[in-house]
This record gives sequence, structure tokens and C-alpha cells, in this order.
Amino acid sequence: MGYIFQSTRSMDTETISKARFDENGDAILSSYTSWLTKHPSALDYFEQMMSIAKGKDIMVFLDYDGTLSPIVDNPYRAFMSDDMRSAVHEVALGFTTAIVSGRRRDKLYEFVQLKNVYYAGSHGMDISIPLGSSKYGDRKHQTKAIDEEGNEIVLFHPAQEFLPTIQEIIKIVEEKTRKIKGSMVEDNKFCISVHYRRVKSEEDVCILKEMVESVMKAYPSFHISGGKKVMEIRPSINWDKGRALQYLLDTLRFDNSSNVMPLYIGDDRTDEDAFEVVRQTGRGFSIVVSSIAKETKASHSLRDPADVMSFLIRLSKWKKIHES
Repeated sequence: MGYIFQSTRSMDTETISKARFDENGDAILSSYTSWLTKHPSALDYFEQMMSIAKGKDIMVFLDYDGTLSPIVDNPYRAFMSDDMRSAVHEVALGFTTAIVSGRRRDKLYEFVQLKNVYYAGSHGMDISIPLGSSKYGDRKHQTKAIDEEGNEIVLFHPAQEFLPTIQEIIKIVEEKTRKIKGSMVEDNKFCISVHYRRVKSEEDVCILKEMVESVMKAYPSFHISGGKKVMEIRPSINWDKGRALQYLLDTLRFDNSSNVMPLYIGDDRTDEDAFEVVRQTGRGFSIVVSSIAKETKASHSLRDPADVMSFLIRLSKWKKIHES
């Protein structure tokens, strides 16, 4: 039996026709209040959600930018607050917790600075885990390593063979876009983020996009996807945050248990793949972080990182109460 409070079906054609669209092509509804009837606040519905989760193993998955930290002009300064770090730490003490981000994994760790969570960087193409999974048979993508604490770990890199080409693309894109004031090319190891939040001229934004698209015509094994004031260049492999979520469930031995409930919180289009996986499991909760009404596969919502922190604090308190 599935445990989803509200329907996560896509908006019907009539609704979409009345919506406006953001820069990424996501449909934005005019009424946040009516949207909340389909994607109710996870804070308002907390007790109902936990009544379903009681007695089950919750595994917590968190996006980073826009979820644990605010969206900022300079992506290298997207710091999470000490209070948020404390909230995530407390949740990780009670639940298996993973952070799944488009950031490269080492940079993600620098931001979070917690040793009791698992990290999946590059949209899940760079995962560090204690054990590998026999379900992912291509062993060249799973390699053993030693972490900074001297512990043996497994690194999962499904796009390993693309690394040399990614570095080649970075150099070309940096050179081509150098004259676009405010643009920034971020090396996220297995993907490339071309930021234009600080590009003031709409004309320059258009020129930037044309430049990047022109460069990528020579690399058919890659594709460009949109984000919040960013172009994401990624290898065209069958891998995304949803597959990363499933991989983490598999490797942490939660995949075959009907007693496990994944809980995923994220704000970006790339998180929709994870929301879909949660929906397909027929159990668990998917929570979109948004202060506007937009098309999403998430079952619930939170307005902003402040709401996320409040939710995580309530979750860790709930765990402590039910452990006593």
C-alpha cells in the first residue's frame, strides 16, 4: 500500500495554460494557497506524516543549495548556518542521512563539515559509501579507497570515463565565456556548472547560453540542463539523483525492506528525479522547498531553508521521544 497523502500527478493542461513559466520552463501557478492543497506543508502535516512513519526506518536525503543553504550570488559562498549544521547533525544521529547535491563531493563536505552523514556529489555521480552494491555489476565504477580517518570506503563513479573530456570542456567554456562579466564556470568534477546569476544584462545571458550551446555541439555524449540561474553540463548517462537515492538505499541494505521510508527534501528541478523514485516505492515522503507554486512530483512542501531547519529539528526531537 502506498503512503502518500496528496496526489503528485502533473498539472492538467488547463492549469498549465493559466500558469506562467520560469526561466527553466517550470510551470509556476498564480495561487500558492491552492497549490498547498496538493503539496501541503510538511510542518503542518508533521504529526500525520510521523503517524505513518512510526515503527519504520526513515532514511533522510537532503539537497544542499536552496535546501540547507540559501541561494546566493556567489556559489562559492553558499554557506550553511551553524544552526542548520547542528540540526542536520542531530537528525543524522537518529536516522541514516545522506546529502545529494550537484556540487562536487569534496566541496560539499567543506560546506557541511559533518562526519555522520553520507555524501553524493555531482548529482549522484560521485558517492562515498562504506560498502559497494552487487547490483551495480560494472566494478570499474566501484573502487575501494581509504578516507581521511583511515577507514576503508567504496567510491562509486558511474561517469568515470568522462573525466578527461569534462576537463577539456571546462577549459574551452572558460575561455569562450571569459568576456561575459559576472559569469562563472564551476568544476563539479563529473559535471560543469555555468552560473549566470551575477550577469546583469539579459543580452549577455543570451550570448552566454549561445556560447555554451555552441561549444557542446562538438560533444554529443553530453547534454545541458537548466537550473536556478545556471546551465548544467553533464554526461548523457542513465544516472541522476533518483538513481543515486536508489543506490544509497541498496548499498545501505534498505532496498528490500518494506519497513524503510525514504524522506527526500530538495528545491531544484534535479530533485524531481528523486521525488519520482520515492513516489514509485509507494512509501516515504518527498518534500519540495519552494515559496512559489510550481509543478512538482513532491507530495509535500516547505517554503525555504528556515522551514527545512524547523522540520529537521522536529524530526530529531520526534525520534528522541519515540526512543525513550
